[in-house]
Amino acid sequence: MTRNTLNTLKDFKLSAGKKGQLYSLPALEKSLGVNISRLPVSIRIVLESVLRNCDGKKVTEEHVRQLANWAPNGERTDEIPFVVARVVLQDFTGVPLLADLAAMRNVAAKMGLDPKNIEPLVPVDLVVDHSVTIDHFREKGALDLNMKLEFSRNNERYQFMKWGMQAFDTFGVVPPGFGIVHQVNLEYLARGVHNAGGVFYPDTLVGTDSHTTMINGIGVVGWGVGGIEAEAGMLGQPVYFLTPDVVGVHLIGALREGCTATDLVLTITELLRREKVVGKFVEFFGDGTESLSLTDRATIANMAPEYGATMGFFPVDDATVEYFEGTGRTKDEITAFQNYYKAQGMYGVPQAGDIDYTRVVTLDLATVTPSLAGPKRPQDRIELGNVKANFAELFSKPTTENGFNKAASDLTNVYQTSNGVHVKNGDVLIAAITSCTNTSNPSVMLAAGLLAKKAVEAGLTVAPHIKTSLAPGSRVVTEYLTAAGLLPYMEQLGFGVTAYGCTTCIGNAGDLTPEMNTTIIDNDIVASAVLSGNRNFEARIHPNIRSNFLASPPLVVAYAIAGNMTRDLMTEPVGQNKEGRDVYLGDIWPTSKEVSALMKHAMNSAVFKANYADVKGAPGKLWEKVTTTEGQVYDWPESTYIAEPPFFGDFEMIPKAAATGISGARALGVFGDSITTDHISPAGSIQENGPAGKWLKAHGVMKEDFNSYGSRRGNHEIMMRGTFANVRIKNRMIPAKADGSAVEGGITVHQPSGEQMSIYDAAMKYVADGVPTMVFGGEEYGTGSSRDWAAKGTQLLGVKAVITRSFERIHRSNLVGMGVLPLQFIGDDSVQSLGIVGNETFDLRGLEGEIKPQQLATLVIHRANGETQQVIVLLRIDTPIEVDYYKHGGILPFVLRQLLSA
Repeated sequence: MTRNTLNTLKDFKLSAGKKGQLYSLPALEKSLGVNISRLPVSIRIVLESVLRNCDGKKVTEEHVRQLANWAPNGERTDEIPFVVARVVLQDFTGVPLLADLAAMRNVAAKMGLDPKNIEPLVPVDLVVDHSVTIDHFREKGALDLNMKLEFSRNNERYQFMKWGMQAFDTFGVVPPGFGIVHQVNLEYLARGVHNAGGVFYPDTLVGTDSHTTMINGIGVVGWGVGGIEAEAGMLGQPVYFLTPDVVGVHLIGALREGCTATDLVLTITELLRREKVVGKFVEFFGDGTESLSLTDRATIANMAPEYGATMGFFPVDDATVEYFEGTGRTKDEITAFQNYYKAQGMYGVPQAGDIDYTRVVTLDLATVTPSLAGPKRPQDRIELGNVKANFAELFSKPTTENGFNKAASDLTNVYQTSNGVHVKNGDVLIAAITSCTNTSNPSVMLAAGLLAKKAVEAGLTVAPHIKTSLAPGSRVVTEYLTAAGLLPYMEQLGFGVTAYGCTTCIGNAGDLTPEMNTTIIDNDIVASAVLSGNRNFEARIHPNIRSNFLASPPLVVAYAIAGNMTRDLMTEPVGQNKEGRDVYLGDIWPTSKEVSALMKHAMNSAVFKANYADVKGAPGKLWEKVTTTEGQVYDWPESTYIAEPPFFGDFEMIPKAAATGISGARALGVFGDSITTDHISPAGSIQENGPAGKWLKAHGVMKEDFNSYGSRRGNHEIMMRGTFANVRIKNRMIPAKADGSAVEGGITVHQPSGEQMSIYDAAMKYVADGVPTMVFGGEEYGTGSSRDWAAKGTQLLGVKAVITRSFERIHRSNLVGMGVLPLQFIGDDSVQSLGIVGNETFDLRGLEGEIKPQQLATLVIHRANGETQQVIVLLRIDTPIEVDYYKHGGILPFVLRQLLSA
């Protein structure tokens, strides 16, 4: 059947005297006789895409009926093909994706086919935001100096991007220096509705970054996927997913004076992690939701990966339209946007009883209190008044429990660096106003500026050894902080603009001084970082800073002044002025009235228009000076940044039979709970003595030119050597230290030799010997950033299966996309209960024939003492299309075969 049988293409009032067409959900409701108007708004937007793209092939009328009959607590077996309107990339994930596309064109050319067969079928925007590092700070011209370093380090990557711009018709780049992808997406790339030949449809997308969900704040359905899944989406493959549960979050009341959007989102993150919303849609409704500003909504939507949801969705209403007006969208765009959503019956925030949700969670905004989160996970919220006690409690526990490899010690011990700086446990060494989560929100940015102004006027300062930085999510932030007269005060405290990008939040904090690093390591000091970011996983911010706290921008400034996490800012002074007078947080904390008085500077449509008009011409001349090759096929010049990926080396049009049975496998790693993609595929600094560092030195790269793992994601030789190389990862195969603490770093025990070596070196030995390997983990395996290299690297190390207690959504999907089997323990089974220590061999049985989604398999454990145990595990290939991906050896070969056979 085709979509014509549903007869839902209707006219709607576009503007005065003008009409457009849409695929009408009210008409579908009448046609099918189902109550579509009670479906969650997010489900209805997906339904519109399924309806509009119903072609009787990939998307059928049966798919339309299935989704239109979504039941709040129905069985989740229906697989939905979701065709998105566009794809958004950031440079760390976008460059390897572009490399894959280029490699596909090489395959086409070798087969005598037109390379232009490989072409994005939907618009693709890549925003360069992840590579800039805070090398210069607290000095005049820091921004320009960091930009020049960024371009000198990343010239080969930028040349490759420029090749992509001329080779692919629908591929565009927002150059370095504009801001963070999610804020640029919110302020500029998102159009509200699209128009194809007079047919209007909602803006929808996927992005290669988990915080793509920030766009949910303006009513756009979209979420983060791995680069491999996004690649398939932009080449015409629908994004497939199981029909989700939708949890409604009923917000009531209003925030108390002194509470910020950051406090609210940390509270929501803690609440929804507890409510177990992993893999579900979350949709906000009620009077409290309606009262939130658009930027507050975007802050909450941004953190959906931290509470585990696929989305944190806010419906379109007057606040959305006002944001579009304030950010410089055209009058015609705004009118079409508003009238489209009204015609579809999707305009306005639903109230209690309007929608049938899977379940409802209620939060009274009045219960929110000033908070931080840390020291290792975003969901571990701490009320401001409890931060001191919480930090001290860590040191009251024995080494095996406190997680810092540090015995109980005196928090007052002071150590001196060789250049005379005094440092002790809990000292703040990095304070960064950074990340898309908070720098997109004028209320908290203006609050930080006001607090800085009051602090300077009260005579407070920040110690010179603290690495402070301000990295706004877009250049517009600098404009309104300047217009409000606040930027000079922030600069006086060390928070001058150092970059426009992710910086500290993504691990590009830059290094501390050599003297400070030495003192921290030699004395096992637990130093701290405070940042207004969304991630604080181990070794993410800096390899030598072991406690990292997420906070609102004004609290970042306050803790920079206080200088230590053991100062109770609710009862103790933030600091003393030059006369020795105590100054308390209440003395300098801005009121909501003071913030509101300056908001007029933040939503100036003329400023937004002028800023983004520069995208086509690029800021300054650095981008314009980047030269590149031309042509439809990339010639792969010698580079340590960009290399032809190995995923298509033995490509054949007919896939080889997938060998799903595994025999005689060894454990490459046995890990605990909350292993993040940061642990699996680090983004920060490359260690000189690790496998990646050794490879770079062998290829003539000096240590000062290593750059980061993230910037080198276009070279598989670096990334596979960096897989499982995080300095804080703990492999339980390695015996504990004498004091009972775990050994850290990417090392394992090779079997049967019993030799300790890097995970990479052991993996290569197993590959050379033809021995398959497995990785074992606990709960929430693969949380964090949606790094495709966490799956790509796992595959290149020869890992055939990953067996855990549970997976985070994107990483599970990425493993399937790379042809690695994700399997899950059932019931109470776990690494611990089964006594898996890493000296066993393993077989996997039950998948030798035709595999089915979520079928059961048998893990056979052969222990070193000769005993054998059989354990039933669940195959987490969840959908029929994922079965096809796996049979083809992964999603990329699957899509390439489709494109070349068309």
